[in-house]
Amino acid sequence: MRFDAFEITLALIRSMHDALAHLDRRDPSLALQTRKAAASIALNLREGRRRVGKDRTHLWRVAAGSADEVQAALLVAEAFGYVEAAELTASLALVDRVLAMLWRMTR
Repeated sequence: MRFDAFEITLALIRSMHDALAHLDRRDPSLALQTRKAAASIALNLREGRRRVGKDRTHLWRVAAGSADEVQAALLVAEAFGYVEAAELTASLALVDRVLAMLWRMTR
């Protein structure tokens, strides 16, 4: 069964490949934290899909927090000059889409 929020999250992770490669050279710690947060989105989405009630909502809220963390990390990387803003356009659009989906899923 297709799970759109998960599929968009995988697209987000794929879109960050080049930016994270640049970030690895400039700030490995921030790159690692960004990767962990991105993985957390996907993992909590899938785990929550198998849960019910408040447990499901909690996991999806955790995923939303991780998505917000990814968004912040990308913006911080750009602010420090580690990556160009243009390099993040697709990733930021995808993370915004994931956040919108998670907002609807947790209301």
